[in-house]
Amino acid sequence: MSIIEKEGIIMKAYVLINARTGDVGAVVRQIKRVSGVVDANITFGPYDAVAVVEAENIIKVGNVIHDEIHPIPGVLDTLTCLAVDTE
Repeated sequence: MSIIEKEGIIMKAYVLINARTGDVGAVVRQIKRVSGVVDANITFGPYDAVAVVEAENIIKVGNVIHDEIHPIPGVLDTLTCLAVDTE
């Protein structure tokens, strides 16, 4: 059961991450420990990793990204894609 189902949280975002060469594994391990991050994985393609962030509103999603993910050593930049529930 996701945090959304348990706590009625309504915002979900996919955060695409570029990391410094050689730091991707460490970056993803640290991101997985961030409160509000429900999953994170290394990816192939234009971005090095993706994280799934869930929070109760867009401001809190932004806070997780700005205050918790951006300061991680090795994170170069991010692109946030807000998810839309179609059900």
